[in-house]
Amino acid sequence: MTTITYLLGFLEEDAPFGDVTSEAVIPEGIKAKAVIIAKQEGVIAGVEEAKALFEHFGVDVDVKKLDGEEVKRGDVVLELVGNARSILLVERTALNVMGRMSGIATEVRRLAEKVKAVNPKVRVAGTRKTLLKPIDKRAILLGGGEPHRFSLSDAMLIKDNHLALVPLEEAIRRARAFSVYKVVEVEVESLEDAIRAVRAGADVVMLDNMTPGEITETIEALKREGLRDRVKIEVSGGITPENIEEYAKLDIDVISLGYLTHSVKNFDVSLEIIGKV
Repeated sequence: MTTITYLLGFLEEDAPFGDVTSEAVIPEGIKAKAVIIAKQEGVIAGVEEAKALFEHFGVDVDVKKLDGEEVKRGDVVLELVGNARSILLVERTALNVMGRMSGIATEVRRLAEKVKAVNPKVRVAGTRKTLLKPIDKRAILLGGGEPHRFSLSDAMLIKDNHLALVPLEEAIRRARAFSVYKVVEVEVESLEDAIRAVRAGADVVMLDNMTPGEITETIEALKREGLRDRVKIEVSGGITPENIEEYAKLDIDVISLGYLTHSVKNFDVSLEIIGKV
């Protein structure tokens, strides 16, 4: 599926039989100029998506702020010139996409900077806790984070429900035999299982729902066993913007937060018609 096809699905949902208000009120053929403005400070995202939507309907778009740029309240992000009905048809869908993506990118940038100030080697990552992956994952990247897996097809993440059916070592062996190209990650909740996973050949071990103290103890045990340098350590579960720095201080590689996409705070952007042209 192409990007524009995906985006047009949102528009079709918003206007399945057209924009009846604009068709009733706005005379056919009127051209207008409009601007999309940031109503708060943060990281703007979704600019290319909005541009693609407007251009699909013949609207000329002049990009004033690029995806990933910092913006201030009142900054003009896009200037639009085209058929007034087309601008109004696309308006809400474009703003919804930009608002969501900018909200994610802004929060990712904020947390990534907090983490970097404590431990520059640690990366902030999202999760698959979203149904809007094409735009959410790109927003995470624009904010300076790691998107993690885009889909179940990208990498292997052996979780508790897999291990309820297949023993840990066997699961890793099967994963390794399945493909030499896929990263094999294992989710564990104990020091003992972390050691078992690394010994069995996991590329990444996710320490799930562990306290900073438990994570420290696990990493020290891996070091004693000569295993720490053989694996990437990801931590997840129970991590919030308020306590993320406590985790960033540890000898870990990645902090993943479902919060980045399942609890998005929308970024405020608006479209204003300047007048006829």
